[in-house]
Amino acid sequence: MAEKSLLVFAHSDEATAFAQAGVPHLLTGVGKVNAAMSLTDAIFAAGLRDIERVVVLGTAGVVSDGPSLDVVYQISAAVQHDFSLPSPRLEPAGELLAETAVIATGDVFVKSDEQRRLIAELGASLVDMETYAYASVCARLGVPLQVFKAPSDFADSSTTDEEWDTVVFTKSDQLFAFAQARLPELLG
Repeated sequence: MAEKSLLVFAHSDEATAFAQAGVPHLLTGVGKVNAAMSLTDAIFAAGLRDIERVVVLGTAGVVSDGPSLDVVYQISAAVQHDFSLPSPRLEPAGELLAETAVIATGDVFVKSDEQRRLIAELGASLVDMETYAYASVCARLGVPLQVFKAPSDFADSSTTDEEWDTVVFTKSDQLFAFAQARLPELLG
């Protein structure tokens, strides 16, 4: 891993290709609380001044027309979809390296046409369970953040947990190939 960069995944299956290649990384666990606590702990354990950037790789559901399952997207902004009070739109700092998308984060695996529609109305094209938390931690601590997501499903009524459990390993390979091409410094 590049000195002073922290590579982060929410779920161990998303990191499979990186683990097999011996690439050091942090696994935070799924959901906003796990993401926020684990990332905060890791940044302070490494030393706040010793982390130049956080790079998050993972999967996301597609909630609007446009995103392809074959493209890795860089997140340009994050919103919360499961929080009833207004919350700020967070824009990760960091060099843009890929096609961008807005992501909505909430503590639920979205697999409903109605949820998908409501999330898309927030201006998001992707959905996950951690990015807003990562962005909040990094913004509060002044650490640049880059988030890259490989869409894994369409977050609709035909989406199942089992589908994600199957496709995630292919998505890990896709993320590894993306890192080789666009973020080789993370791979050692």
